[in-house]
Amino acid sequence: MFLTITTTGTPERPATDLGYLLHKHPGKAQAFSTSYGTAHVLYPEAEAQRCTAALLLEVDAVALVRRGKGKGRGGAPDAALAQYVNDRPYAASSLLAVALSGVFSSAMRGVCNARPELPGQARPLRVEVPALPARGGPDLVRKLFEPLGWTVAVEPVPLDTEFPDWGDSRYVSLVLESDTLTLAEALRHLYVLLPVLDDAKHYWVAPDEVDKLLRAGEGWLPGHPEQRLITSRYLSRRWSLTRQATERLELVRLAEADDSEVEEIDNAVGAETEAEEKPTPLAMQRREAIVTALRRSKAARVLDLGCGQGQLVQTLLKDPAFTEIVGVDVSVRALTIASRRLKLDRMGERQASRVQLFQGSLAYTDVRLKGYDAAVLSEVVEHLDLPRLPALEYAVFGSARPRTVLVTTPNVEYNVRWESLPAGHVRHGDHRFEWTRAQFRAWAETVAERHGYGVAFEPVGPDDPEVGPPTQMAVFTQTDPKEAKAA
Repeated sequence: MFLTITTTGTPERPATDLGYLLHKHPGKAQAFSTSYGTAHVLYPEAEAQRCTAALLLEVDAVALVRRGKGKGRGGAPDAALAQYVNDRPYAASSLLAVALSGVFSSAMRGVCNARPELPGQARPLRVEVPALPARGGPDLVRKLFEPLGWTVAVEPVPLDTEFPDWGDSRYVSLVLESDTLTLAEALRHLYVLLPVLDDAKHYWVAPDEVDKLLRAGEGWLPGHPEQRLITSRYLSRRWSLTRQATERLELVRLAEADDSEVEEIDNAVGAETEAEEKPTPLAMQRREAIVTALRRSKAARVLDLGCGQGQLVQTLLKDPAFTEIVGVDVSVRALTIASRRLKLDRMGERQASRVQLFQGSLAYTDVRLKGYDAAVLSEVVEHLDLPRLPALEYAVFGSARPRTVLVTTPNVEYNVRWESLPAGHVRHGDHRFEWTRAQFRAWAETVAERHGYGVAFEPVGPDDPEVGPPTQMAVFTQTDPKEAKAA
């Protein structure tokens, strides 16, 4: 990975002041060890008129595999290929952002003991990143950097120059220029926005990442027009952390608007209010209902079909009654996030033997799904096009045939109770449909009769006397094996 920072100067303010700001001597080439390789700092040019500092991150591919999320047991679901075919050693990513923070930490904080007047001075800056993943393309690059005072020159990198018809890759070549920013501001912009554009991180995103984001985003992130996207991507789309960061950023914005301190703004709620009981989120109620039904069925080996980011798998792991838990999803990205959430790479042998994640599509039969006590399809069926439901039905009820199947899905009748949901809209942009209670019951009873199951229905969440519960759950139980075979 490669990045250069260039500045120009005058006899009164020589460009070689860049060496003081970066705390790296222009006459030396220096190397620094990182967790994933070696960072080299060198100066291709260092004159009073023009000075360029280059950061070259030489990634150790073996260390990346051993220490990264794709290592060994419990690693990323695509690790078998990603260990060997991977853009991480070559394209700017969170690896480069971490190297920036480690090698130029004092510069990023705006500290220069030798020349304390320098960090606060804006200077002409030119930053070049020749290979940058940009999920969102050149337009998103401009939306992120231009509001911060950068002039952006971004060129998409073609998939293959010999075959222009193939189009552009997801990589761009980026040049940023500004004469109104300090070096510390520039480094903080890069530290946050490089992994945001890549939309991935090579390490587990813990709660302390919120503090890192707010420190690096001080002075520019609260008012950025793409603040929500930046926050979500930087925190790997972890909803709880994103909400926490958004709330704190809003407090900062309000404090700046009121010319006061954050502590003065954030004191309106008394301590006794914090003790008030908060309503249990519907997602948590849904998981509790599923776990209760699984315990009632005495299931020990459980499939979570369409496991998403692994919330239910994480809940089941806390109960030793479930001796084997398998999460299946078609999305490799979702499985990667699930692996991080579960911390599979740091899990003990005994606990790790209870859980497995693998990629699979419920539109096809899969021998790996056979022989389990129970299967859960939690908020899954509504994401399929209706013509594909028979394929899922056969893959689960006809081929895998677990003893118990739990299916939860939204109750569209309850949508009128969501004040924030516009009339006629489904709850999620990816929902292909949402059933009424009668429609869900008709589908479930037909499936049960066709495949030799009995079915019962349970509400999840508050059961409104007019429109029913927000979530409806069908509990399928396999009937007598002889009757099932005949069916």
